[in-house]
Amino acid sequence: MQEIILATGNPHKVAEILSIFEKEALQCLLIPQSELASPPEVIEDADTFSANALKKARALCNYSQKPAIADDSGLVVDALEGQPGVLSARWAGAHGDDQANLDLVLEQMKDVADELRQAKFVCAAAFVMPDGTEFVVEGEVTGRLSKSAIGTNGFGYDPIFIPAGYDITTAQMTPAQKNAISHRGIAFKKLAVLLRSLISD
Repeated sequence: MQEIILATGNPHKVAEILSIFEKEALQCLLIPQSELASPPEVIEDADTFSANALKKARALCNYSQKPAIADDSGLVVDALEGQPGVLSARWAGAHGDDQANLDLVLEQMKDVADELRQAKFVCAAAFVMPDGTEFVVEGEVTGRLSKSAIGTNGFGYDPIFIPAGYDITTAQMTPAQKNAISHRGIAFKKLAVLLRSLISD
């Protein structure tokens, strides 16, 4: 079975991606980077989600000499001129402080009217092989921001994001519901199709 390194240390993200690939019946063995000895730390300083995802996947591929997958994703808010964007994971300063990031966005949006609270989640998923093969796919889901955090099932900005066509946040959805419509679900389903073809070849 093809081993693929998954370039993330976020356990929530690992669980999401494993669930998506299992549903897509992708025959591969995903190895989270946390199982590697001293994996490289990659500074996500690119201007786009795609460039950051490729940077991480290339670093893990070079380090492990195995195919690697990485993603970069974030919240894009119209009223904040597209921010937090690629800075989503460190919007409040410290990388990965979900609560502080969420609280800061709510504070910045507190005076924004309901009809102007449009936002979207964007995810770029990159795949890199030792032979130089690489590609990136993207997924996005549009919606709006709630005025307070609701739900406990998600992570990141899930408690304040209401997808278009729904009246609940992504943190109120089951994992299966969220994966069916989420930016990460869309991107990794696309990636699974490409990988299935590659692995079968």
